Amino acid sequence: MKRLYRQAQIASEDSSALQLGDVLVEGDKIIGVAPEITGVGDCEVIDCTGRILMPAMFDIHVHAREPGQEEKENIATCAEAAINGGVTGFVMMPNTSPTIDNAGVVRTVLESARRARIGASIYTTGAITKGRKGEELAGIAGMKSAGAVMLTDDGFPVDNPQVLRRAMEYARDFDIPLASHCEVKELSGKGCMHEGKISYSLGLPGIPSISEEISIARDVRLAEFTGVHLNIQHVSTERGMGTIKRAKDRGIRVTCEIAPHHLLFNHEHIGNYDTHYKMNPPLRTPEDNAALLQGLKDGWFDVIATDHAPHTPFEKNQDFASAPFGITGLETALPSLYDHFISKGILDWGLIVKRYSAEPRRLMKLAPVPIKEGGVAEFILFNPARTTTFTRDFMKSKSVNTPFLDKTLQGLVERVIYRGEELLVR
Repeated sequence: MKRLYRQAQIASEDSSALQLGDVLVEGDKIIGVAPEITGVGDCEVIDCTGRILMPAMFDIHVHAREPGQEEKENIATCAEAAINGGVTGFVMMPNTSPTIDNAGVVRTVLESARRARIGASIYTTGAITKGRKGEELAGIAGMKSAGAVMLTDDGFPVDNPQVLRRAMEYARDFDIPLASHCEVKELSGKGCMHEGKISYSLGLPGIPSISEEISIARDVRLAEFTGVHLNIQHVSTERGMGTIKRAKDRGIRVTCEIAPHHLLFNHEHIGNYDTHYKMNPPLRTPEDNAALLQGLKDGWFDVIATDHAPHTPFEKNQDFASAPFGITGLETALPSLYDHFISKGILDWGLIVKRYSAEPRRLMKLAPVPIKEGGVAEFILFNPARTTTFTRDFMKSKSVNTPFLDKTLQGLVERVIYRGEELLVR
């Protein structure tokens, strides 16, 4: 049966303006997009008045925790959380137990994704080094042939520049991006938040901005030398962004991510030792927030990526210094970006589609899913007039370590369509 989404405000990466129109779907294809579609015969009609119809999101930085940490999350619940937030594709990080550092584990996690039978496109990275220890290269050729789409030791930097250089050369030759978690561990030490006036007042050890910024500069120079496609993960400082901007100006093959939490929050939110604000890189300053937001608007960030990092309540309920880094993000990203920025006219829908749907797919050498005649029907319906309250019952992730727990944001993902199938209807 055909399905007609009538009078939606259609978002595109090519325009900051929304276009009012109808979208007709049959099977997994969009067979019509026009200001008004009539004469379609037997057809389910969905009134989209006041709603935003936009390509579904794609997240290149997700911790699904399988294998070995299923008490926090597994691939199936991660996919459910993604769909709940309007995300129909994501890339898993390799910091599992065992580490995703060889072809056998790559095949295992991809088979688990297939068995989950969840309507989402699920991909995996492979580790740069065995066990993410930074010492010996992982089986890069085997992981690439088994389906790994990117290399990263996410959570750990590769300290030895010669090891990282060789990894970059392999990644270049196998035409696979290499993603860097940028940190100088000797500078970070036992820090648990941004080093500054707030860490001093709270009596908590800090992580200075230079820990990230020096590592970014080093990895960019190695990328320039080797010619690899380097992706810098979760940039958190203005100076780090500036280094990447200059590298891009010189023609170095570098892309970078911005996480919503590094736009929304800063170290001032940690005043009551709330571990839901503990992440790595840490929340920086309000000045960094403003600079990163401007960088996103100006196009210096290639993708929005959540760094979805589930942890159990037992882990997060420890004291701030002992609790693990990381928050969940798949379910909260789009409503939080709408509530804080789009609804206030600071960001527009075209930018969100470009940076959280189209460009992430391109970075992974996948085709975007624009809403156009002949295209695949993979889109979401977002209602700016409704609200989302992130209760335990609402959230599909196994873990709820988010600053938005039990809070209400403006905007709601009402429908999620994946290859023509409606996975979510509210």
